[in-house]
Amino acid sequence: MHAGSRTAERITARRAELDELEEHLAKQLAEVRAERDELAVDEGVLERVSEQLADERAQAVPMPGQVGGRTVMLIPYREPGADESMLPPDYQRILAAVRQAAGPVMAREVGESVGVDVSVRAKLEPLRSKLVRLVDRGWLRKLPDGRFATRL
Repeated sequence: MHAGSRTAERITARRAELDELEEHLAKQLAEVRAERDELAVDEGVLERVSEQLADERAQAVPMPGQVGGRTVMLIPYREPGADESMLPPDYQRILAAVRQAAGPVMAREVGESVGVDVSVRAKLEPLRSKLVRLVDRGWLRKLPDGRFATRL
């Protein structure tokens, strides 16, 4: 076989490899751009929902309920001398899980500790709401990174 034809075959083979690589990279780039666009939409939705929740929290005064003719709050504010036994059992378990963690924890970690199926968002969100309620009432703190910790 002629040396020139071998070189031409190598060039043709390499061009085919590069074409295939280019196609693969173009597909990856398209996927990255699509995911980035989805994240931008998610971010916008999250900001709007967060603003709405902040507004609702600012306007919402916890409404007490009636138990045995006495007015009580389901999740009372933490005050000096307040005991966790005042809280419903599921909130007590949440507090215990946060306390037993080696440090600040994400809602998912608390869920795993108290037996919530954290792979199902619909089950994780009510837990997150309870954690936030405990923060709002002074039982827990929420760090800027979204993790929860016991009060100092």
